Amino acid sequence: MDSLTQITLGAAVGEAVLGRKVGNRAMLWGAIGGTIPDLDVFANMVTDDMSALAFHRAITHSFAFAFIAPLLLGWLVHRLYDERKTFWADFLKIWLFLVLLIGVGAIFMPIPPLEVGQIALAVSAAILVFPAVVWIRRKLRKRKVKPDATQRGWTLLFFWAIFTHPLLDACTTYGTQLFQPFWDYRVAFNNISVVDPLYTLPFLFFVIIVLTLNRQNRWRPVFNYIGIGVSSAYMLFTFYNKVQVDRVFESSLRRDGIAYQRYMTSPTIFNNVLWQGVAEGDTAYYHGMYSLMDSKPEVLSFVVIPKNHHLIDGHEDDRSIRILRWFSSGYYSILERPGGQLQFNDLRFGSLGESFDRPEDFVFHFLLEEKDGVFIARESWERERDAEGAFGQLWERIKGK
Repeated sequence: MDSLTQITLGAAVGEAVLGRKVGNRAMLWGAIGGTIPDLDVFANMVTDDMSALAFHRAITHSFAFAFIAPLLLGWLVHRLYDERKTFWADFLKIWLFLVLLIGVGAIFMPIPPLEVGQIALAVSAAILVFPAVVWIRRKLRKRKVKPDATQRGWTLLFFWAIFTHPLLDACTTYGTQLFQPFWDYRVAFNNISVVDPLYTLPFLFFVIIVLTLNRQNRWRPVFNYIGIGVSSAYMLFTFYNKVQVDRVFESSLRRDGIAYQRYMTSPTIFNNVLWQGVAEGDTAYYHGMYSLMDSKPEVLSFVVIPKNHHLIDGHEDDRSIRILRWFSSGYYSILERPGGQLQFNDLRFGSLGESFDRPEDFVFHFLLEEKDGVFIARESWERERDAEGAFGQLWERIKGK
């Protein structure tokens, strides 16, 4: 999910683990731990679009990373506050371990990134910026307070902050490679939008309350667990919605006599009320939308999106095409744009509106360029559609028909 949500969750679990002992430092380090998996985006700086796409939500979002990295970070942070003179030697050791861990994770991907070494160095360095800054800040301060926490305590804090991050991400459509480096399967429950204010804002409200209270205040853990409980209850509510929406889509597909091999549904951006779904047929996909506010529990109509997979015949083994087909879980169409350029559309993310009349209507799409007989893909963020109008249309559709 979005960074603010992950920071909020990390701060809450940090408070739950060490709040009584170290106060707001627990929330700070929890927020840092909740951010760490997403630092894989630093791969964007040193590699191409397709490698970065494949690497995001890979090894740093895996169970393996969640079990190994906290051991390293817990040891390092404990020594940071222990004022060890060997801190920078310890820092270098941890960096090398992280480079090895991230590098191995990248190498064992089915389609390894082009610059494995640069990615491992960049991402591991980004992770260790936080303890380095805290160490420097402590050196500059005259009064140094040593937190009352053991190495085990710091390790547990980082474990829960990092472990909960990919679990939350797995609930979104983007998917998360929880089993790297052993399996590249993308776990995606499709029950919540990547940005959902109704999940994040109440949670954040209680976290802010906790921040204002003294660590010995008996209400501090109470408010923290209320925030965790409210967010967890809402998450369960989204799973319930998912089950109900799936039933609606299945019945609507049967009503229209649409033969399909499989289908998926997911909420649209910023809410859990308006859902979109796509079903795969032999030669086309069928896209429909349903709001929980609709007067009838049915998808009113389906938009037919031709597959056009024949447009990339002979290029299935091109590196970019292999990554995109895997990333989209096979829910993709090929569109021939004016001028003959091809566009790869990931249909899991649908359209901001209710139509796919123009190439830019597809939320997540890539442009394909043929070079030396091979397709090279680059991500496209063109948005000719008026953004305010698109979200206005989305809001109107949420209210139901």
